[in-house]
Amino acid sequence: MSTPLDVITFGESMVLFSPDSKGPLRHIHTFTKAIAGAESNVAIALSRLGHQVGWFSKVGDDEFGRYLEFIVRGEGVDVSRLITDPKHNTGLLFKELFAHVNPNVYYYRKNSAASFFKPEDLDIDYIKTAKILHVTGITPAISQSAKETALTAIKAAKEAGVKISFDPNIRLKLWSLEEAKETLLEFCSLADILFPGIDESELLLGLNKPEEIITAFHELGAQEIALKMGKEGCMVSDGTTNEFIPGYVVDRTEDTVGAGDGFAAGFLSSRLKGYSIQEAGDFANGVGAMATLVKGDSEGYPTFKQLQVFMGKEKSIDR
Repeated sequence: MSTPLDVITFGESMVLFSPDSKGPLRHIHTFTKAIAGAESNVAIALSRLGHQVGWFSKVGDDEFGRYLEFIVRGEGVDVSRLITDPKHNTGLLFKELFAHVNPNVYYYRKNSAASFFKPEDLDIDYIKTAKILHVTGITPAISQSAKETALTAIKAAKEAGVKISFDPNIRLKLWSLEEAKETLLEFCSLADILFPGIDESELLLGLNKPEEIITAFHELGAQEIALKMGKEGCMVSDGTTNEFIPGYVVDRTEDTVGAGDGFAAGFLSSRLKGYSIQEAGDFANGVGAMATLVKGDSEGYPTFKQLQVFMGKEKSIDR
């Protein structure tokens, strides 16, 4: 691919089955199929915002793997480094919905193709073409070899001057808190841009005050931090000043899954376009809020024009 890429990201994406009604899965008979994966979510969101993005994963030689490739490519994301594994299946997950709470998630990803990621799978020259490499804490959680792959990619990117963006994305269904803390703090120390959440920070650092969290992560090495504070908004910092950026009011939330990935994409997009870190926090809040308006992990991500209208920066012409 000759066009320089703004962002490259990689990690496991799975086929998601969402129930068509609420209640325990044993009583559900129909589902809607979609894709799920923090990294592919970020890639899709960035592509919709107008960026050149690359994403790769490792999928099974099966219809689910082909479906993932089909969907992500259809969003304008470069998938030329996607790997097909003939020996292992593509991972699956199911959501379980109840009223007024976040969905339960059931993973069927043990021994999935992506869990067999290994450093030799990486195209280092490809990674070096990006301005930013975005990684999440899910990749090191799925297997030791995937962890080694992520560390290899990060270190190669840093040596080439590529900025590292990292979202801890703690998934305690995948590993213990003790394992997560040790590994994720190491990854945080390698990040230039960091997207922790308040709850994650309490687990990783034992801190829950925004200013203390930001100070601690800067001391670990992060240059820019966008601390996610849910519907309240976020606090951003470039090491010289901390600023709280209020969130957007959403009348009715349809699905919160994917909002954090949209937040990260909104922030990265803004910084790539030259906006200030405060403006980036505002745009991040906007994408995250819009993600909750639509069912599905990535379906609610806006185009840049749609985001501008939502944020009140442009007027919408309806007819």
